[in-house]
Amino acid sequence: MIDSSLSSSGAKVVVATCGDENHPPENITDGNTKTFWMSTGMFPQEFIIRFAEPTKISAVTVDSCNVKHLKIEKNTSQNASQFEPVTEKEFEHTEGHLQSNAISLNGSSATHLRFIITSGYDHFVSVHRVSVQN
Repeated sequence: MIDSSLSSSGAKVVVATCGDENHPPENITDGNTKTFWMSTGMFPQEFIIRFAEPTKISAVTVDSCNVKHLKIEKNTSQNASQFEPVTEKEFEHTEGHLQSNAISLNGSSATHLRFIITSGYDHFVSVHRVSVQN
């Protein structure tokens, strides 16, 4: 099952390395690819999504612009700390349109997912939506 709006299931962004009042981190989980979170132009950038309860995740889809390399980590505690690596992916450059990348998490169970953008194709990157497949 795909959750098009993580926020409707109680998931929320609890940490982001930067924020812009016009493009806040909450836009990542609203299910709308027309809204987005934008970085400040330095790397790494990261955000952490907390689920309402431990969630088994087969894959995540990240819709973004100018992201070059992304690492995903998880934890199963109530605190957003002590993460373990899950996977990392190099994204293709898609000039002028969204990058949409489905990333397998192999049924990992997680309370939090940390997304670390280690590099981009430009100084600024944006994340428009993260959706989860259970």
